Amino acid sequence: MKKFEHYKRLIKFIYSWNAILLVVVVFWYVWVGYYNKIIEAPFWRRGNWLMAALYAVLLAFFYKTYGGFKIAYLKKGNLIWSQILSIIFVNLITYIQISLIDKKFHPAYPMLLMTLAEFFLVTVWANFFQWIYRKMFPPKKLLLIYGERSAFHLQEKINSREDKYYLAGAMDISKGIDMIMDQAEQYDAVIIGDIPAHERNQLMKLCFQKSIRTYSVPKISDILIRTSSELDIFDSPLLLSRNEGLQVEQVFIKRILDIAVALFGLILSAPFFLIIGMMIKLTDRGPVFYRQTRLTKDGKKFKICKFRTMIQDAEKETGARLASENDDRILPVGRFLRSTRLDELPQLWNILKGEMSVVGPRPERPELAREIEEEIPEFCYRLKVKAGLTGYAQIYGKYNTTSYDKLKLDLKYIRNYSLFLDLKLILMTPKIMFIKESTEGIKEQDQEMQFLELATREAAAGKEKIEE
Repeated sequence: MKKFEHYKRLIKFIYSWNAILLVVVVFWYVWVGYYNKIIEAPFWRRGNWLMAALYAVLLAFFYKTYGGFKIAYLKKGNLIWSQILSIIFVNLITYIQISLIDKKFHPAYPMLLMTLAEFFLVTVWANFFQWIYRKMFPPKKLLLIYGERSAFHLQEKINSREDKYYLAGAMDISKGIDMIMDQAEQYDAVIIGDIPAHERNQLMKLCFQKSIRTYSVPKISDILIRTSSELDIFDSPLLLSRNEGLQVEQVFIKRILDIAVALFGLILSAPFFLIIGMMIKLTDRGPVFYRQTRLTKDGKKFKICKFRTMIQDAEKETGARLASENDDRILPVGRFLRSTRLDELPQLWNILKGEMSVVGPRPERPELAREIEEEIPEFCYRLKVKAGLTGYAQIYGKYNTTSYDKLKLDLKYIRNYSLFLDLKLILMTPKIMFIKESTEGIKEQDQEMQFLELATREAAAGKEKIEE
């Protein structure tokens, strides 16, 4: 693996270049061979090259947005879906573009056949290159360093990417820095969990000195520091942390975007409202919509509107609790709505009313927020902006992402806010709607047993047993 490490960027560039080239070649064949022959004013050499270049630029933009270039970073299925979704949008735009050029609609079946051919090519190419990449860069052998905060969820996340990482060992920070560093040299990398800052800094410096790759789990303070502005007013560098939330012009622009997107979304989704409403009514004849108290900016309460996905009075016996992966309270149609996130569509009305934004932290229930804040007092930091229909944590997290990790993701959004970031997250939303891993419920499994199994394997290998 180390033999090819310095060539990793070059190898990824070759993949990205070919991922674009293969699709553009198919487009060139369809454009030159069909559409350019039937339009009233056919293009010649430079015009054809311009059409191909524009197609390539659009494709590169959507690949970049959806992660179509992230070979080995995304799972294979996620990578292929990113490229397929990019092709769908680019081909839709291209068909509209051709129609505008010739001022009339032409047969769409060549474009559909082209799209299917491109799907086939990107699927084959991604599978082939992922296979080559894994041969050149096998999964990294990791040593996990953990402290008092539970590392069970982190272990599960690492094990879910067996194509990229292999969690071969784990040590408690209480074992001491010297013993940990002796072990660290036997691994490809060290992942530093949520441990005290002093010990973490020592490990970071020693790993740098010995050229050991490190992955660190950031704390809340790390997120605030990383998103601060650098000041060079004095002869000593300063970091400025602005903590007031969004500026007045940002609030204004964000509201204009919210109104435009909500109106467009309500008009576009009107047929879905009718179909989904009928499906819910036919299931148990209960109400179509479900309203529930949620929190938005500055802790204000509002009634969120969603399509009902559970049986009537689902929490009458159990009280407030999160839905699990195989929850028997969920209606059959509700499973589909949840997996595609179509149950969120009525929240467009909340956005239009100004109670929510298109992009922002997920609106939490007051009773659940109180419970979370007992363990994570900083959880209320999310309320510096309006709650959102989609958001950073919804795009890059999952339903079963821990509250602590969701808070970090939401803070990254709040601290890095821009109109372009909002537009990017809106564009990213269709991608996650059909990815199963992004809609997983709370798994009902004993994660502690999994961690103990890891400790047992270490003991069998002759290493010291992990202290719980």
